[in-house]
Amino acid sequence: MSQANDIIQSLGVESEALSNNAAFIRAVRAGVPGTVVKSIITTFNNRELIARVLDISTANLSRVYRRKHMDRTISEEILDMIQLYRQAIEVFGSKEMAIEWIKSPVSALSGDTPESLLDTFTGRKWVSDVLRKIEYGEFS
Repeated sequence: MSQANDIIQSLGVESEALSNNAAFIRAVRAGVPGTVVKSIITTFNNRELIARVLDISTANLSRVYRRKHMDRTISEEILDMIQLYRQAIEVFGSKEMAIEWIKSPVSALSGDTPESLLDTFTGRKWVSDVLRKIEYGEFS
């Protein structure tokens, strides 16, 4: 679990914002800085996913990096996605294994990759539910 928290803190996100609803809401309202977006891309090697979440082309990501704060909607999506990556790291025990699972087709997700579902709220919830089931041994 500490590896997940260390990775999250290296992104520039307070771990409390991902474990406490009130802190999460405060972080969303304050807005996620563009530097966090750049750190996510570097840490999780997911440039195309972040561009899809932000609904921009990958060529325009450098503009996002310079923003002091994202709007609430984007901030919530980014923080929610970070929570999901943290959950995957905790379930699989390492960032590398979590990334491999996120990029692989999963039968419990109708054969889709978790990564392909992370750009929607319902997709992130579905992936989180599957991770929870894996964590409790319901299926792999």
